[in-house]
Amino acid sequence: MTSDSMMEAGAPALRYLDDLQPGDRFTSPEHELDEAQIKAFALQFDPQPFHLDHEAAKGTLFGGLAASGWHTAALTMRLLVKGGAPLAGGIIGAGGEIAWPKPTRPGDVLHVESKIVSVTPSKSRPDRGMVVVSSTTLNQHGDVLQQSTFKLVVPRRAASPAP
Repeated sequence: MTSDSMMEAGAPALRYLDDLQPGDRFTSPEHELDEAQIKAFALQFDPQPFHLDHEAAKGTLFGGLAASGWHTAALTMRLLVKGGAPLAGGIIGAGGEIAWPKPTRPGDVLHVESKIVSVTPSKSRPDRGMVVVSSTTLNQHGDVLQQSTFKLVVPRRAASPAP
């Protein structure tokens, strides 16, 4: 079963600001990354030798072919959208931090584990609020490939009309 069909079969319910609490956790579906995907992304967006050529990559600090950190970030976003952060209104960033402690390699099977850090209703815009989410992108061995913390804008549920 692909990650797309897994999402359709058991899609998590979308969560509004009112549904979220600090400590809530979400786990994404998986994505297997292969050499062709790494090279295709690198050719278009980050054409450095250690993302494109095994031999050239051997002599770098990566010691072999590695995905661009931006490729890992893009895959993380895909996995969050596919169920790793089931937020109503989409995943709308308002700032954050990102780190790549280990390189992503061909054959890595990625998934993202996310935790709600804080939930703050807006004082000036009652229809939304800010959620801080910490996400960790891991491979099949449990290696942390990316760590990120982002502030996200999340809508509130619409107020029910008065009877």
